[in-house]
Amino acid sequence: MDYDITISGGGIAGLTAAAAFAQAGFSTLVVDPAPPVTDRDADGSDLRSTAFLQPAQGFLADIGLWARLADHATPLQTMRIVDAGGPEPEPRVTKDFDSGDISDKPFGWNLPNWLLRREMAAQLGDLAGVDFRPGTATTALFTREGEARVSLSDGSRVTTRLVIAADGRNSPMRQAAGIGVRTTRFGQKALAFAVTHPIPHNNVSTEIHRTGGPFTLVPLPDHDGMPSSAVVWMDDGPKSTQRMRLTEDAFEAEMSERACHVLGPLKLASRRTIWPIIAQEAEHLTGQRLALVAEAAHVVPPIGAQGLNMSLKDMATLRDLAVASPVSLGDAAMLDAYARARHADIRARVAGISALNRISQMSSQPLRDMRAKGLDALYAMAPVRRSLMKLGLGAGD
Repeated sequence: MDYDITISGGGIAGLTAAAAFAQAGFSTLVVDPAPPVTDRDADGSDLRSTAFLQPAQGFLADIGLWARLADHATPLQTMRIVDAGGPEPEPRVTKDFDSGDISDKPFGWNLPNWLLRREMAAQLGDLAGVDFRPGTATTALFTREGEARVSLSDGSRVTTRLVIAADGRNSPMRQAAGIGVRTTRFGQKALAFAVTHPIPHNNVSTEIHRTGGPFTLVPLPDHDGMPSSAVVWMDDGPKSTQRMRLTEDAFEAEMSERACHVLGPLKLASRRTIWPIIAQEAEHLTGQRLALVAEAAHVVPPIGAQGLNMSLKDMATLRDLAVASPVSLGDAAMLDAYARARHADIRARVAGISALNRISQMSSQPLRDMRAKGLDALYAMAPVRRSLMKLGLGAGD
């Protein structure tokens, strides 16, 4: 057997999985067709950011990654929800969900994706038992009861006890295993970029609802001496595509208005990138000697920092099962246990986040008024408010 575990996909999810299993003592191969882009201004760098919620941060600490990431992380102390769905783009309902109501820690910590890839790839270089091959893709999968054989784009073939598909929403390993997906398309695209602004964010993540989808400002470290935030701007696909073509001055004027000037005039601090918004679930989480994780298993709209945090639950569950019974790594009983442990949570969160996204898309004024009243009512009920915050962190799963 060449490796205990072969991970298809070297994005944030795949690199995290590699660190987790190598730290647990399993020989691990991780491959990805593209080398990680680890410079903010390089072509192809991922300008989105990831908010690691409390349970995810705990997992990263457990596998030795957090010590490398902590100095780069911006704490998210408060989640601010703004409804700006009136006739004019201005706040009419603003509610702050403070993590101090339920914990002595922040809700989470935000880091740029390009930096995560840089630090995670460096961490793998310090770990024994990891073979990281950027620029190499998985091309075929053959499984039998006792092992899997994975063909690679460099012409080699490896044998392994478990294949982890962390290779994205169009996962080659999922397709090779013949596992289908259920996909919901919302007709939206998200613009992702970084901005600077004159008003400090004070570690507040702000989600502004108007129509078409939320405009979210997530705190980042200062950039060029100015407060900075990562932005995800969701809207109908044609509108987002049109905004990609705007001049920088026109784009800054439009995004500042859409942000209701809550942090003052916004200035672009990066190039713009655009992403389609879908929800997706794999029909099965496992195949013979194969486990699906992250976007190979589930995709959700970027609301409430749920996407990668769901993914880290996948990995923590797999890691715990592997550590509890190393001799069972990759066998049918272990994979069945993984599917049972993750199925209900994934199904509930994909459905819940999809519903929230539909609400955020509301365009008719009466429905937008209902959304504002609903936010007011939920916030007014303190026990409900605290329960929602705990649910968002994954408490009770």
